[in-house]
Amino acid sequence: MNILTYPHPTLRHKSKPLRRVDAEINNIVRQMFERMYAESGVGLAANQVDFPFRLFIVNLKSDPHEGEELVFINPVLSQPKGNVEKEEGCLSLPELYGPVKRPESIHLNAYTLSGEEIEADLSGLAARVVQHETDHLDGVLFIDRLSDTGTLAVNQNLEDFEREFQNLRERRMIPSDEKIADRLQKWEANYC
Repeated sequence: MNILTYPHPTLRHKSKPLRRVDAEINNIVRQMFERMYAESGVGLAANQVDFPFRLFIVNLKSDPHEGEELVFINPVLSQPKGNVEKEEGCLSLPELYGPVKRPESIHLNAYTLSGEEIEADLSGLAARVVQHETDHLDGVLFIDRLSDTGTLAVNQNLEDFEREFQNLRERRMIPSDEKIADRLQKWEANYC
């Protein structure tokens, strides 16, 4: 399992609700945690690893032996309060950071892998990570939330990512957009 990097089309795919969880989904989640830890991340959305599900994982300690491993399926965010700007990064945009304004607190409603409903009021880092990962499920990247000045500051990096992506595609290491869309539709037909 690899983490997709910008501008891979799956990162812009609006994920569909996950309707059932089976052994394969549980295995995907376990692999997602392993991948996230390997990259020192605190959150990872399913579409970042090429699966079109409304599912993401979080461990604010980024360590399998510390913190809590959380899985959120079909998240819905509401009741945003406050506004704070903090630097964000993303495993799909390695080594790129920028200031992003987000609500300081939010209300989360989601489901666990076992189908239990979760409701929580989150603030601080937890709220920021949950908002960042939920954005992923909607095909939104943190770079889309940068100010005009912030966007100008990262433009060269984005162009570098785009050149690398095109290079990989020309070497047939990344399939065409049509093949990616077909594969995502097959996953959705089985689980969404």
